[in-house]
Amino acid sequence: MNSTKPRVLIEDWLPVAELGIESRRERGAASALPPLSFLHIWWARRPLVASAAVALAGVLPAWSEELAKAFPDTVELQDEAAYRRWLLHLVGIWGDPVYGRKVIDAANAAGVKLKGNGYGYKQAFRNSIPRMDIDLLHAVLIHTWGKLPTLADPTAGGGSIPWVASRLGLPVVANDLNGVAACVLKAGVEIPATKGLDLVPELRKWGQVLVKRVEKRLKEYFPLQGGESVIAYIWANAISCPRTGRLVPLMHDKWLRKTVGKEAAVRMLTQHDGVELSEPIFEIALGRNVDKSDASTGTTARGKAISPYDNLVIDGDYIKQAAQAGQMKQVLYAVAIRTPSGERTFRVPNQADLDAIAAAEAKLEEVKALWQATDILPSEEIPAEANYDRGHRMYGINTWLDFYMPRQALVHGTFVNEFAKLMPEVREALGDRADAVLFELAMMQGTALNYNSRQASWNVLRQGMRSVFDRHDFAFKWTSAEFEGASALYSWCLHQLLDAYGSIARLLDETGVSTLNLENRLPREVTILQGSGASLALSDGAVTHVCMDPPYYDNVMYAELADYFYVWEKRTLGRLIPDYFQDDLTDKDNEAVANPARFAAMGKRKKELADLDYETKMASIFVESRRILDDQGVLSVMFTHKKAEAWDTLGMGLLQAGFTIETSWPVNTEFENSLHQANMNSAASTIMLVCRKRNERSDNTKVYLDDIEQNIRRAAREAATQFQHDGIEGVDLLLSTYGPTLSVISQSWPVYSSTPDEDGRDKLLRPEEALALAREEIVNLRRSRLVGKAAKTDTLTDFVLLAWDTFVAREFPFDTARLLALAVGGLDIDQLERARVVAKTSGKVTLLTPSERVRRGVESAAPGVRPEAASFDYIIDAVDTTLYIAEHDGMPAAKRFLDKHGYTNDAGFISTLQGLANAMPRTKVKGDWVVAEAGRLDTLCTLYFPDVILPEATDVATLVEDKPNALFEVE
Repeated sequence: MNSTKPRVLIEDWLPVAELGIESRRERGAASALPPLSFLHIWWARRPLVASAAVALAGVLPAWSEELAKAFPDTVELQDEAAYRRWLLHLVGIWGDPVYGRKVIDAANAAGVKLKGNGYGYKQAFRNSIPRMDIDLLHAVLIHTWGKLPTLADPTAGGGSIPWVASRLGLPVVANDLNGVAACVLKAGVEIPATKGLDLVPELRKWGQVLVKRVEKRLKEYFPLQGGESVIAYIWANAISCPRTGRLVPLMHDKWLRKTVGKEAAVRMLTQHDGVELSEPIFEIALGRNVDKSDASTGTTARGKAISPYDNLVIDGDYIKQAAQAGQMKQVLYAVAIRTPSGERTFRVPNQADLDAIAAAEAKLEEVKALWQATDILPSEEIPAEANYDRGHRMYGINTWLDFYMPRQALVHGTFVNEFAKLMPEVREALGDRADAVLFELAMMQGTALNYNSRQASWNVLRQGMRSVFDRHDFAFKWTSAEFEGASALYSWCLHQLLDAYGSIARLLDETGVSTLNLENRLPREVTILQGSGASLALSDGAVTHVCMDPPYYDNVMYAELADYFYVWEKRTLGRLIPDYFQDDLTDKDNEAVANPARFAAMGKRKKELADLDYETKMASIFVESRRILDDQGVLSVMFTHKKAEAWDTLGMGLLQAGFTIETSWPVNTEFENSLHQANMNSAASTIMLVCRKRNERSDNTKVYLDDIEQNIRRAAREAATQFQHDGIEGVDLLLSTYGPTLSVISQSWPVYSSTPDEDGRDKLLRPEEALALAREEIVNLRRSRLVGKAAKTDTLTDFVLLAWDTFVAREFPFDTARLLALAVGGLDIDQLERARVVAKTSGKVTLLTPSERVRRGVESAAPGVRPEAASFDYIIDAVDTTLYIAEHDGMPAAKRFLDKHGYTNDAGFISTLQGLANAMPRTKVKGDWVVAEAGRLDTLCTLYFPDVILPEATDVATLVEDKPNALFEVE
């Protein structure tokens, strides 16, 4: 083992471009997600390929000649380039994703269907690393650290980080405060790592026993007719019309299927044989019989409704009051079925359906009290304090059981009942393997709950069930879809379990085997903890790499969402591990998120207090991470958030806990934008912060922001230059400077603000003050690059230039736009909106076109497009006015406007044209400009501004035509 602190690979290099593409590829299609995603839902999982790279690069040494000499017979270590290729191989990237992405983008734009996946190799997580590579990896790690390094994740959540580390044979400790998450970690990481594929036959055997018993008890409540099978029962919530008293189903539209030639919809009838009905009846229309206009017309929108009886509005408050008074009903209006011949179609509910529903309601009423007393059904109320209240308080859902119609509750309760009965049988039959089998079987419940609830719905486009958590909240669903609960639901859940667990175990078992004989399975050591990340049952210095993906500020309220599962799973999984489910509901008091609902009583201060609470808890987790971390070890933190407040609180937590930020790496882990999409936000980056324990400064000299300002600006410039070279652009480039900025602060901590507090005393620097300097520096750097020299125009023009350059799209996130506006010149979005530069909507900002910026009449003196103006205060107004005239009156008219104002020789005007030419996306699809202004700007400069250098335009269709066909025939 090296006696000095080993420099690790992630401090020098991380393959950000390759990881970004593979991460987006991993998440690009729901059917192609890693199997861990199908075992049990968890929110905001990190991509496996990115997790693997960070986990490994945080323990692998940086390449050195000493390392090459220590392993003279291994080509992977003989030079730095080979060593880096080896890391890509270890994480499963067995090809060139950058080239593959170009081929796919070009093919998509041209409408060419690829043969194969376009990359030439499987998704990274599907590639099992051979034993010889694992053995070499372990040898290098033992040479570096003296033993295999232990990796710990204090906030492990869905388990991506511990799973990939365990797969490569590293000792792993995974912790989460949330009992549901701890169960996901046990079922998805520990059990498959230790039991592997050997468990599958017993899972199948006992799973079938459990499913058959549930089916037998529920069969009478789901009658099937004529050999059909039921895909889903489709329901609408309904309230009484306040004027007629007749029942109004609340439906956004009446579509059941939109497939061309196979359309299906319901018709809602309010009369029958001339008699007014007290509640509507439904008919199914198929194919040519579908009235598309009627099918697209619903009875509810934006919380209000239209009564089909008098065509008058029903106020949203009336609907909520009726729901809260228990007067909202559910109406079954269609049944999706598969006929004996296999055809998928729809029918209206019949009397047998309605009788079975009534019987199920009666049965639930009969057993409900007993089942709640014996811990079969949940009885817990939904807490009054919640961020996600659209689905409960507003519409009368006050207990967790209210999320289910009576028949659904009966189905889920029956599973709990039968699971409890099965436990002693399995334990008697399987001995020490029993609880592992039972634990995995209990995971079926989470899948069932996610697909059989009033919050599940019918997916008209995909013709199947849409899960409860298609969004990260409890947004109320006006219509819902019910799984056939006797023969279909739990048999499907068992299939999902066997497929997910089997795939997880296979990926583990096949990694590191020297032959197909799985007796050579790589030994794995996994420890799962449940509790606060600020108090871990580990000794001081026990961990070499603390690798974590912490909760992201206010992005997801994990505990509130997990309660949906917790109240049921403590009655199944809690019978196996009671310690994970000690409380009535999940622990929100100790959860490290910025949760304003916990401070609702504090009024306007609730957000401030939520931020402080998050910062305090994250600092405590970081302090604990420092304690368990070896003095030579590394802390890596994956963080995704565009809000400055989030970075401010996270950065402060790291600084206060005693860490230095050594470096950072931005990896695009969200969906990538196609070349031809003009109105899309930039991809979101996960920033990988690499930290070490800080040695406290020996001198007592106070350091102020002014003292390190130039270091911050230099670090921001250098980071932007480096990451731009690595293909990082747009808003991701802006975010990439945050790590280096925090690094400068951390090296000199404590650092004090240049502005004293209200009492004139020194106050600790908030990271946001330094991050603002970094943004300002990048704005200056990018402006100079755009116009070709160190030039400044005016604030509005600068914002437009930098917005196009940063976002490469007309539409972008509000908060990032706000930060850019501040960095440009102290602007705010309201000023930009008044200047008719942008329009803002919920969470988004959109750059307006020249035509949308036109001012008329009394507005003629305000900023904007003004063809008759004598002069302009802002250059962007003059440019947009020119483009507007060119669009509507032609280029000769635009030339007369330019000559009138002398713009053909105006340095500021020409610099702005050059900047826009460099910033706007110069992309065509089959000859048509994606951004129309870019095309007019191109013509304008070609005709009248020969000194403006126009970057080459890209026609994505031509890219494909220039490629040989072999590129599209990948196996």
